[in-house]
Amino acid sequence: MTNRQKVIFLMGPTASGKTALAMALREHLPVELISVDSTLVYRGMDIGTAKPTAEELARAPHRLIDIRDPADPYSVADFRADAEREIADIHAAGRIPLLVGGTMLYFKALLDGLAPMPEADPAVREAIEREAAEHGWPHIHAQLAEVDPEMAAEIHPNHSQRLSRALEVYRVSGKTMTELRREQQAQAGPAFTERFDVTQLAISPRDRKVLHQRIQTRFEQMLEQGLIDEVKTLRARGDLQPSLPAIRAVGYRQVWEYLDAEEGPGPTMSRSELCERGVVATRQLAKRQVTWLRGWPSLSWIYTQDESGSDLNLQEIVKNTLNSMGTTTI
Repeated sequence: MTNRQKVIFLMGPTASGKTALAMALREHLPVELISVDSTLVYRGMDIGTAKPTAEELARAPHRLIDIRDPADPYSVADFRADAEREIADIHAAGRIPLLVGGTMLYFKALLDGLAPMPEADPAVREAIEREAAEHGWPHIHAQLAEVDPEMAAEIHPNHSQRLSRALEVYRVSGKTMTELRREQQAQAGPAFTERFDVTQLAISPRDRKVLHQRIQTRFEQMLEQGLIDEVKTLRARGDLQPSLPAIRAVGYRQVWEYLDAEEGPGPTMSRSELCERGVVATRQLAKRQVTWLRGWPSLSWIYTQDESGSDLNLQEIVKNTLNSMGTTTI
């Protein structure tokens, strides 16, 4: 099929420069931006998510930002439905959807589809989290590996949300996520890449140490910009709990624990310890993202450094991106 409409994916680890590149590409290509980020959907969570500023959003609007209250969990299925709608709307306007973000599971859901999963069972999830609290998440990972080795191979032993959900699905339904996916694929219609002409890009520094330094600098800046006060405001609402996906997000979870320690009877946590925990958690997130991308098919890498390790400026990165797509305009 030669008349497939274009879609561009721009992926990458946190702090790699995805947003800056997407906004710059908008000045060269007839694209509209769709955010692919499981935390940017939430209102009132701006600093810790590195949400584009109001000025940036005015210059380059992003769809699927600030569409949910933090008390209202946003699922992969929600994203897939919303993204398909926005893609159709952008195509109808004669433009090209550019999906940008670091939530690889969302991109994968578009490419591979979603199997119908059982509804969340709070009692089962609570039991899993009690087991994790007692034995650690690697213990939960080992349990998952016994029943669903394929899914266990996809999930990092410390990725608590995905581990909990995968084991919960098995305990609730008696079927593994892998089995449910295969059933869905057998009944699915045309794949995303059959319906659209998809260009898949990933941005990253060549040197992992550079990414680690960017992550540290950015988390320190978030604290200076008022991340602790932002989380205090969320806590003051009274209806948000640390078990919610929004509050379990990297950065927010660590500040929540910092405030718990500050308000509780036990030992407090220093600001430097908070910073260290936030940086470590963000680096672990980046490692998981890079692991996903290393095995990603049909992917073109855009590096923010040249082969000698020198940083490229944004104009050079944009030029390299356009060259990798074989165009200066579309």
